[in-house]
Amino acid sequence: MLTRRTFLGAAAAFVASARLDPFGSTQAHAQVHDGWYVGFIPDRPHNIPFVDPDRLPAHLRRTVMRYDGRERPGTILVDTSARQLFLIRPGNRAIRYGIGVGRDGFSWSGTATVGRKARWPDWRPPASMRRRQPELPVHMEGGLDNPLGARALYLHQGGRDTLYRIHGTNEPWSIGQAMSSGCVRMLNQDALDLYEKTPVGATVRVRHGMNRDAFAALDAREEYGSLDLAQSVRGLF
Repeated sequence: MLTRRTFLGAAAAFVASARLDPFGSTQAHAQVHDGWYVGFIPDRPHNIPFVDPDRLPAHLRRTVMRYDGRERPGTILVDTSARQLFLIRPGNRAIRYGIGVGRDGFSWSGTATVGRKARWPDWRPPASMRRRQPELPVHMEGGLDNPLGARALYLHQGGRDTLYRIHGTNEPWSIGQAMSSGCVRMLNQDALDLYEKTPVGATVRVRHGMNRDAFAALDAREEYGSLDLAQSVRGLF
């Protein structure tokens, strides 16, 4: 069985022996993130840097949990106060992810649907954001330095874009923090996992505080088996 410990050991050995930049960018970029990334996930047009999960506290690492609530499989629940996102899965399971959220005054709550999805999304800061931060670009193409990361889910209400997204981030140290302009940010590897499991039209509920009685921990063996780590770390070996 592939465990987190054996994976990280092999991943570290891979990176140490590699003679190419696994991030598909400059060596300086890798040095800026030194200590956070232990490999990469092959992707086009950029490889996705893979963050060492142990850099995050346990409650912010991707984890499969038992779920006995009323939400249908495919529903996304976001608890901004706990900095956690839950994807409800079939078989009374849920995947918990750590997230970063909007800072005070810029957090959003409500019910929305996933209106569209994007790989390596472009970024167009809203006019209100550019007024607060005039140094921001009008448009930024998708890529390793784009704040939306490798994947994004666009939240709609009544068929209209709310301008809020669930997206990856190139600042993994911001997971668990309240520092965005209202959007929900995830590790790129977690945003990829959520993107692949979530169809357009899925329901998203964002709350500041949530009843946790419906969630329970699994034992370690069941948790690792449900995570399918072999798929999550493909390309590292």
